[in-house]
Amino acid sequence: MSRIDAHHHVWRPASAPPSAAGCGPRRRVHAWLDAPGMAPLRRDFTLEDLAPTAGAAGIDRTVLVQVLPDLDETAEFLALAAAGDVVAGVVGWADLTADGLAGTLDALRAAPGGDHLVGLRHLVQGEQDPGWLNRPDVRRGLRTLAQAGLTFDLLVLPHQLPAAITAVRELPELTFVLDHLSKPPIATGELQPWASLIRELAAVPNVFCKLSGMVTEAEWHNWSVTALRPYAEVVLDAFGPRRVMFGSDWPVCLLAASYEEVVDAAEALTADLTAAERSHVFAATAERAYRLGERDGRAGDGDPVGVVR
Repeated sequence: MSRIDAHHHVWRPASAPPSAAGCGPRRRVHAWLDAPGMAPLRRDFTLEDLAPTAGAAGIDRTVLVQVLPDLDETAEFLALAAAGDVVAGVVGWADLTADGLAGTLDALRAAPGGDHLVGLRHLVQGEQDPGWLNRPDVRRGLRTLAQAGLTFDLLVLPHQLPAAITAVRELPELTFVLDHLSKPPIATGELQPWASLIRELAAVPNVFCKLSGMVTEAEWHNWSVTALRPYAEVVLDAFGPRRVMFGSDWPVCLLAASYEEVVDAAEALTADLTAAERSHVFAATAERAYRLGERDGRAGDGDPVGVVR
């Protein structure tokens, strides 16, 4: 069975020592890597690094997700996707509030690898305004995404979920994908109010959720599948396997676990599902949410996204 990693990154920090790794995005300043504890990530991570590790874990396709709010990075990610067979889709970045967003999307799609563009993401978690998603200029941009047939990845923290719930309810024409379960407080073991908000979000049918980013929300050096399980169970119960997809969050996950350990954890957390349900989590959901099957000619499963029922 084909398996998809629906969330990973690549980068080449400006401050990293020269690497012999293959092609990748140009070097850029990644200020977030200066934070305490980020030292293991202050080096190059390329598709050449990922491919053998993912392949050994049975992953044959991926979704490459933006790191910086940088339009050039998105263009480079699309070119990387076009140069190989691993990256099936790119979730890029463009300024949602810009008047010329539609033209920007057209330009990205006309560039090398533009057919790999499946959606956009904004680092909403870093916005001070908890209602950022409901600003008029942001809403206009989200409608433009919907008109273009693209998705929007929700990178929000639990306190931003109320605004996300409002946005997804009022934009039924747009498909949303929640990243990293909205980063619940796994390290402390608290479930509320996160769990109630997740169930409220999941009640809206145009939202999917990534089973990703969990190990780095737990205690980095003392996490366990047992600690992750209550959060995975909330998501799987609220969304159902048809709207949950696996993502490694590589290389960020390396702060707490190897790629193989992240895959093993996801397999353990979904072990009680049927084989058909696991096939959704590890492939079909990502294909449906990001319309990957439409791009590579694989058979789809269910309604195209944007008219999710």
